[in-house]
Amino acid sequence: MVYIREAHPSDGWQTRQNVKDGVIFKQPKTFQERAKVAKACRDGLKMTIPCVVDGIDNKVDAAYGGAPDRLCVVDIDGKVAYHSKRGPWGFKPKDAEAALKEILANGGKVVISKQ
Repeated sequence: MVYIREAHPSDGWQTRQNVKDGVIFKQPKTFQERAKVAKACRDGLKMTIPCVVDGIDNKVDAAYGGAPDRLCVVDIDGKVAYHSKRGPWGFKPKDAEAALKEILANGGKVVISKQ
């Protein structure tokens, strides 16, 4: 998982659900601040997959169109095997899982790109 910029910061477009859930963070201004928010996200969701953090320059978000939610599966050579539609409606973990299984079955490489 790549943690990108905060979608609903308290100093921006805060949602009622975030307030209800206690997910209240300002938009990070430094990488260290973003890393702390990413850790809170990972811990709060009890994620067991590796989590990396996009730089404060948002290069990963820009390259993959990560906001608001996206699922991307990238093979060992950097080819996109799966790129979901915008979330939360286009957020379909089962589709991403199928792409990941296909890549793993083919030695970590995309056979047919599903962009």
